Order: sequence, then C-alpha cells, then structure tokens
Amino acid sequence: MGNLAYRSGQPALAHFDALLERYRHVRALSEGLCAPLTIEDHVIQSMPDVSPPKWHLAHMSWFFEAFLLKPFLAGYRPLDEAYDHLFNSYYQTHGTPFERARRGLLSRPGVAEVYAYRRHVDEAMADLLAQPPADKAAQIAERVALGLQHEQQHQELLLMDIKHILAQNPLHPIYRSDLQPAPASAHEKLRWLDYEGGVRSIGHEGEGFAFDCERPRHREFIEDFQLASRLVTNGEYLSFMADGGYARPELWLSDGWDLVRRADWHAPLYWQRHEGFWHEMTLGGLRPLALDTPVCHLSFFEADAYARWAGARLPSEAEWEVAAADQPPRGNFLEDDHLHPIPASGDGDGPQQLFGDLWEWTASAYRPYPGFRALDGSLGEYNGKFMSGQMVLRGGCCATPETHIRATYRNFFPPAARWQFAGLRLAREV
Repeated sequence: MGNLAYRSGQPALAHFDALLERYRHVRALSEGLCAPLTIEDHVIQSMPDVSPPKWHLAHMSWFFEAFLLKPFLAGYRPLDEAYDHLFNSYYQTHGTPFERARRGLLSRPGVAEVYAYRRHVDEAMADLLAQPPADKAAQIAERVALGLQHEQQHQELLLMDIKHILAQNPLHPIYRSDLQPAPASAHEKLRWLDYEGGVRSIGHEGEGFAFDCERPRHREFIEDFQLASRLVTNGEYLSFMADGGYARPELWLSDGWDLVRRADWHAPLYWQRHEGFWHEMTLGGLRPLALDTPVCHLSFFEADAYARWAGARLPSEAEWEVAAADQPPRGNFLEDDHLHPIPASGDGDGPQQLFGDLWEWTASAYRPYPGFRALDGSLGEYNGKFMSGQMVLRGGCCATPETHIRATYRNFFPPAARWQFAGLRLAREV
C-alpha cells in the first residue's frame, strides 16, 4: 500500500466493528446530501468538470468494490460488470474509464439502480469487515480509511456540483430552504499578524490518516511574513471591482487576463445583478450579497489579481501551514449546516477562518514534497498523477466534513477553476 499514513499493526476485530460503524455513517451522509434532489437533478452534467450526482453516488461505491471487495472478499460477485467501466473515474492502470465530459449522457443505469448498487456494495462491505482475512487485515483497514476519506471528498464535490447544476436554472431553484442562517456580522477589521521565518518543518508525520501527497514531513526556509487575520470579504472585493479590477491588465497574470477577456468575467461566479443590486446564488437560493461574508468562488487568477491590487500577495502553502500548525481545526464545516461561508466572528487575537468557510488559494504549485512516493499499484494514481498545472488550496470549506481536514491537507485545482468553494487570505513581507 505504499505510504498511506494509517499504521495500526494487525487491527483487532473490535477495530473493524468501529470501522464498519464509521463506514455506515459516512455512506449514509452521502445519500442524505442527495435527498433534497429531484430525480432530474441527479442526472444533469452542467459542464465537463461537474459530474451528475448519481455518478458520484455510483463512483463512491465503485471505489470500495474495485479496491476492497474484488481483491479481498472471497466469492464477491459484482452487481453489473459494466459498472467497472462506467464509474471508474481516472484509474488507467485499473481499466478504461468512461470519458468524464460524457457522464451526463448516461441515462442508464437509472437513479434507483444506482441506489441498488450502493446497497449491494454496502452489504458486501459489511461481510468483509465482519470477517476480514487475517493476513490482509492491516491492508484492508488502510484501504477502508482511504475509501472513507475519498467518499468525504466526494461529499464536498457533490455540493459543489449540485450548486453549479442548480445555478444554471433561471428559476433559481433552492437546494434546501432550511439551512442554518449566518450569525450576525461582527464587522471584523482586517489585522496583520506577524510570523517569524526560518527553517520550518511542514507536512504530515506520525499516526492518523493523511494522503500520500502530504508526506514526507520536510524542512522549508521561509522569510518573516505577515498574514491577514481573516478572509477577504464581498465588500472588499466590490472595491476591487469598482476600481476596474477586471479591466486592468497590469493586475493579472497573462493566462488570467486572457481568460478574463475570453470568458467575459466581470464578477465572481454566481454573482448576479438584480434591480441594481448584487446577489449571489447559494445552496439556499438567490440571496442579496452580504458585504461582510467572505468572497467565494474565485479562481486563482482572480485571487492573485485582487492580492496585487491590495498591495499584498497570496501566502505560500508553507506560510499557511506555519500559521495553522498550532491552531485547532475548528470552523464552519459541513456539519454546521450553513453550506456557505459566514462572517468572521471577531473572537480572539489570532487568525480566524483558517479552517472551514472557504478553501484558501496559495501561491504554491501542487508539486511533490522532497522524498514523495506514491502509493503502490492503481492507488498510486490517486494524487501523484495530478502534480502538474494545479495550485494548492488549504484549510477546508463550508462543505468539507469536519473529520476530513487537518493543517497538512493539500487540496488542488487548476488556476482557472472557480466552481469550488474557494476564496483568499492576503499575505505580505514584513
């Protein structure tokens, strides 16, 4: 299994009982996220990067089938052999994935059949975890841990994709009308926090789960720097727009400026003008723009341009991790049920919103750490093959399960992507 950070020796059966309980909890949450959807919502692919919700539900099951049930459960029989092709995301060494941009053309299997597939896999996983082969128990435990983290990634992706799907509809459909309202704004003034440079260690070490790309822990030199106390807000971003931010090529990287002109960007994704006022599409429907709420759904190019306009820059991922290393991973996560960023609370003297609310763009390219080694076999395709043309984001967001995040977590997206829950925090030299 390579360097998966899940080392517990030979797991006892009691451990597998707990693992099965966690498995059932995570799997039920995925289906709960889809409960507000209509059947028609399940099958739409609104752009090539978005997958239909039913595809997510099936793919999450495919992962357990491909990497646990087929290799480890004696006598396991797939519900349908064709699913191995249809729901393989990108594992070329495992088989031939169905083309990502054409997932929305899969009207069959239907939604009911996809849910039946999930039940089939869940029943078989219960059998496997009830009596795991003794000589494979540690490997099975590692792969279940990875599979559950994978499903949690797709829970966030589900909400991202559902939002994009619904946002294409001029009726402005509401995903859920019972989301938790944002707390009253504290009008938190941005402060600059000082951090000492030097040779610092970043990356994961020790017990507990971590993806291979978070390892090994290693040393990096950073200069003294300052980090903003909170995320950039809608109101602040409006000032950038009012100052011609989207019309000033000197603020933009070349690829970003080309994209702004080609795509005719004038505002963040999901912003709309109604009766002279800005609104934004949320999972709770179309809402008036809240000025103290963190600005959301920015590309790396937009975040970088804003930082340059503000006389600052984006932090490196090493700087971000240094600031986050001694902070508790608490914030506005999926379980808080806002499903949208909320204003900074104004509590305490340290950094706010480091965890939850929004993924924070960094200035760092997604590249391997010194000494990185991908997982063995097909699972080696999980992260390593994407270490080109991507930028690192840190901290989690309002759609991230709380148990899925840690200070060393490295998310990554192409710099033009902005349908994810992403925002920015400013940094600068001392």
